[in-house]
Amino acid sequence: MATIKDVAREAGVSTATVSRVINNADKVGEKTRKLVSKVMDDLGYTPDANARALVKQKSSTLGVVIPELTDPFFASLANGIEQVARQNNMQLLLSTGQLSAESESKAINLLIEQRCEAIVVHSKMLSDESLIKLSNRIPGLILIDRFIEEIAEKCIWLDNREGGRIAARHLLSLEHEQFACITSSYDIDDPKLRLQGFKDTLQDKNLDIDNELCIAQEPTLVGGELAAQWLLAQGKRFSSVFAYNDAMAIGAISIFEDNGYRVPEDISVVGFDDVLLSQYSRPKLTTLRYPITDMAIHAGELALSYSQQNTPPNKPTKYVPQLVKRLSVHRNRASTR
Repeated sequence: MATIKDVAREAGVSTATVSRVINNADKVGEKTRKLVSKVMDDLGYTPDANARALVKQKSSTLGVVIPELTDPFFASLANGIEQVARQNNMQLLLSTGQLSAESESKAINLLIEQRCEAIVVHSKMLSDESLIKLSNRIPGLILIDRFIEEIAEKCIWLDNREGGRIAARHLLSLEHEQFACITSSYDIDDPKLRLQGFKDTLQDKNLDIDNELCIAQEPTLVGGELAAQWLLAQGKRFSSVFAYNDAMAIGAISIFEDNGYRVPEDISVVGFDDVLLSQYSRPKLTTLRYPITDMAIHAGELALSYSQQNTPPNKPTKYVPQLVKRLSVHRNRASTR
């Protein structure tokens, strides 16, 4: 691991100058500041890594990066990490990435600066190359809800494509033949994979989705409402809807019923995630359970093992969603719409 002396030697400056750059102190020329910053990046040096090397102390914090705080899905993720922290008498340090590559990078660096050696990261916007580099620098950095083949052993991920297949198979088993999809407008892999798995399974039965019945909106209750309004405005027949997540599914149900359509008698709806709200919606939502709390606990344990150079838990890193049958799906009845 690079030290402050390594940086000073490579940059041709004193360790005091490196320290001033680290602390954004005055009396450092811009040219020198840029040179030292570049050398630190090239050497993979962070001040806190150096501090750990000097004082030989382990961090008492477990870090987690999530996109936002308000989404129940990410709250469940953070809760799983917190359980691991609590069991190991550690503090949880949380930072948000806001679905921005720059913000995700800042969030991770914040945890590194706080001497977090075990970090669970939910990143959708940083490149594979950037995350591989970070993983190599920080042994205890684990990715959740992301798969990168080069660091597969440090990825905890869900088979989203299989989730789409499971949803399609369930609807097909109930004789549905006219489908609509409500998906996320965010440019990330999860909605693309879920939709692709759904479409692939339909195509195996020589069925397809009309492009005008596949609507993208923000993955929220309001997004689900807007997507449902658009679907109804098309005036085309569909007996079932596969939604990207539970929030969109529940938002869509409210619009369908406001417009005189019964769920599930007229329109069956399948969600994804199985957040707590899905059990209390009306009707209770049929959905795909995303075992995010279990995955988060696994990720936290894995991060601690790698950070302490212990043998990691012998558990699979790929999870598969499970169908949860409730009351929002019904056997297809001939549509008169």
